[in-house]
Amino acid sequence: MGEPTKILLNESEMPRRWYNVVADLPSPPPPVLHPGTMAPVGPEDLAPLFPMELIRQEVATERYVDIPEEVLEVYRLWRPSPLYRAHRLEKALGTPAKIFYKYEGVSPAGSHKPNTAVPQAYYNAAAGIRRLTTETGAGQWGTALAFACAQYGLDCEVWQVRASYDQKPYRRIMIETFGGVIHPSPSDLTRAGRAVLAKDSESPGSLGIAISEAVEVAAGSPDTNYALGSVLNHVLLHQTVIGEEALAQFAKVGLTPDLIVGCTGGGSNFGGLAFPFLREKLAGRMEVTIRAVEPASCPSLTKGVYAYDFGDTAGMTPLMKMHTLGHDFIPDPIHAGGLRYHGMSPLLSHIYELGLFEAEARTQRECFEAGVRFARTEGVVPAPEPTHALAACIDEALRCKESGEEKVILTALCGHGHLDLAAYGAYLSDALVDHELSEAQLAEAVASLPAVPS
Repeated sequence: MGEPTKILLNESEMPRRWYNVVADLPSPPPPVLHPGTMAPVGPEDLAPLFPMELIRQEVATERYVDIPEEVLEVYRLWRPSPLYRAHRLEKALGTPAKIFYKYEGVSPAGSHKPNTAVPQAYYNAAAGIRRLTTETGAGQWGTALAFACAQYGLDCEVWQVRASYDQKPYRRIMIETFGGVIHPSPSDLTRAGRAVLAKDSESPGSLGIAISEAVEVAAGSPDTNYALGSVLNHVLLHQTVIGEEALAQFAKVGLTPDLIVGCTGGGSNFGGLAFPFLREKLAGRMEVTIRAVEPASCPSLTKGVYAYDFGDTAGMTPLMKMHTLGHDFIPDPIHAGGLRYHGMSPLLSHIYELGLFEAEARTQRECFEAGVRFARTEGVVPAPEPTHALAACIDEALRCKESGEEKVILTALCGHGHLDLAAYGAYLSDALVDHELSEAQLAEAVASLPAVPS
């Protein structure tokens, strides 16, 4: 019969600890800096936005962090998530490669985002916070946080990038159904939003702008904190339940991946899948190539500058050393899903600089082609984000067809595309256009990087 199509874990096999890759790196990541003093930030600098337990996790150096039972109780609504063998895709490609995907679309929000939204809401509620603010691009993170806040009795206020807000009305309705309040960004509710609108009343918005608005509101209210859906260390830490489960599932069928492919925007899905496997690689227990795939329209890893930059457009956040296109960068309002943030996770950027994984960029039409191919064989319509990784997986599988290699390929299908059908409609009607940044656009994008003494 061969390997099963679906590899499952039961609830008792669910990870009870998050994995912190910092403990196993050959060198620590650069510190986060205060933009005023250029000194490393301390807990007191972050306390207006985050509860102390999340601040502790942000700077943690221990290898594992226990998952609270109150978080595990909510995780059990959908975790452990299934690992699938893509038999039908393999057959359609005529490849000897074995393609596996870890499917995170089974969560209540339809993506991997609740893996961190739930603990963030839990720790904030435990600290006495009443409301969380956040930004969202494609809407997956806003949906996840609204769901998580509902579990712990918190109010949730979301600023969604205007381009996505207009493209995806059903995301707004889903967020409101979970109890969240949502605004298009830039909005006239904040100083940051009004400043952008004064310059461009038709601004499509960006994640950087939406972050500025959410941070401004959180910083101005003692019972309100801010929650971020990607980029930060504690977010990537929470997502490692994906990779830990995948390791256990591969052990059940006696296989190990030769190649891991993940889509990257801010880095949470990619880090969550890859970090536990990177631990095994660094310990000499596994030989695996790890590959990040990002959109050509927002290529922070492959074309960005590795430098200190703000995490938001208004310059309200600390300075983080990361691969960045510049905090003023506004991506073209195309259908690349949520992979449209100007910077890459500082932790992932550091690991990339260490040469521990590789990266490539893909145009959106080839990604949607892969998404349609996957849907017609495997029966799941993927979100636009994981189609980037699927395009790379398909190319690798076709190379295996030429070489005869029986590579084992793993990717994270980080969400379904049921609320992204307008994007598929644009692709199917040949209305989708590819957009790649020119060298002149890249130079302009990074021209406003802050000056940081070396």
